[in-house]
Amino acid sequence: MSFAPTIKPKSLLGYHRILSPSAAIKVSPISLGAMNFGRKWEAFMGECTKETAFAIMDFYHASGGNFIDTANLYMEGESERWVGEWMALRNVRDEMVIATKYTFSTRMLASEPKGSTRILSNFGGNGKKSLRLSLEASLESLQTGYVDIFYVHAWEGTTSIPELMRALDDVVRSGKVLYLGVSNWPAWVVVKANEYARQHGLTSFVVYEGRLNPAERDIERDILPMCKAEGMGITVWSALGGGKFKINKEAGGRSMHSAFGQASNEDFQKFAAVMEEIGQSKGSDSMGVALRYVMLKAPYIFPIVGGRKVEHLKRNIEALSIDLSEEEIEKIESTVPFDFSYPHSLLSGSSTKGISPLNPPSTITYCGHFDGVEEPKPIRLRH
Repeated sequence: MSFAPTIKPKSLLGYHRILSPSAAIKVSPISLGAMNFGRKWEAFMGECTKETAFAIMDFYHASGGNFIDTANLYMEGESERWVGEWMALRNVRDEMVIATKYTFSTRMLASEPKGSTRILSNFGGNGKKSLRLSLEASLESLQTGYVDIFYVHAWEGTTSIPELMRALDDVVRSGKVLYLGVSNWPAWVVVKANEYARQHGLTSFVVYEGRLNPAERDIERDILPMCKAEGMGITVWSALGGGKFKINKEAGGRSMHSAFGQASNEDFQKFAAVMEEIGQSKGSDSMGVALRYVMLKAPYIFPIVGGRKVEHLKRNIEALSIDLSEEEIEKIESTVPFDFSYPHSLLSGSSTKGISPLNPPSTITYCGHFDGVEEPKPIRLRH
C-alpha cells in the first residue's frame, strides 16, 4: 500500500476546507453560483447557454472546485436541471457538494395558462408539504438521491419552528439531505430554531447564506456574530455587488442585486475607486479585492460567484492569491463608514465598531484595564 502525497491542486481553488465547526464536509474556498444557468430569466439576468454553463462547470471542476450553489427557484428549475445533467454526463456527482434551497415555488399562478384553476397554495413557503414537494422535485432535477446542503431560502413568518425543524430533521434522517442551511433569516429566529433542535435531539442549521460586500455589511451587526456563536459557516451572495464594483459601472446593470441591493451607485463607485487602487498594486482589480475582502471577514466564509463567462470565473479564482493587510482592509471600510447602529454603537462607544473580546463594552472598561483572547481568524494565503 502506498501513502504517497496527492497531486498538488492546479489552483488555490483545490485547497479545500471544512464548511463550519459543526459540519466536517470539505468544500472549495469559492462556491460556484448556478443562478445564471438557464434561459428562463435571460431577459433580466443576461444570456447563458447550456454550452456555456457546462464549460463554466467544467473549468470550475478542473480547477479543483467542488461546491455548487443552486435553488429550486433559479431559472424556474432550469438551473437545477442543468447542474444535474452536467453531473450525470461527467459522472462526478459524489465529487461535488451540491447546495439547493426551498421556500419559493417554481409553480406560480402567473405562469399558469389563462383560465387555469390549479391550486398552488402549498407549493411555496416553509411548511412540511412545500418542503416535501420541493425536495422531491429538486432530487429529480439534480438526478441524485441526496443533496449535501438543503437551505430554507427565506423566513416567511407563518411556519412554526417546531413544524419546520421536525420536518427538516425527517429529511436528514431519511438520507435525502446531509446538512441543513438557512438563508435570509433574522439572527434571532436562527438561534431560536437551533436551540429548539438541540433541546429536542434534532438536526440544526450549520451554515447561513446572506449578503455581504464592502458596500453592504448589514450582516456584521447580528448575523456574523450569531454564526460564530452557533458554530455555523457563512456562504455569501452578492460578494461582488452584482458587478457594481467595476470602475464607472453604469446603474441598472442586469443582475439580481439590482432588485435587492440597498447601497447607492455612488457609494459603489467610491469603493470601486479605492479597491481599484489597491488591486492595481497587487496585479488585480477592484473586483478581485472585493472578493478577497469578503473572504477575510470570518474564519468560515465562502463567497458564491456566478458569471456568464469562463473568463469571469478564472479571474475570481485568481483573486484567491490576493492578500490584504489590516491597513488595506481599514482603508476600504473607511471609504463609506458602516454604522453598526443601536445597541452595538452604545455598547462599543463607536458607531463603526461592534463589541468583541478585543473590544469589550464600555460598561466593563470602566472597571479596569483588560486583555482579550483573540478569536479564530480567517485563512490567509498559502505560502
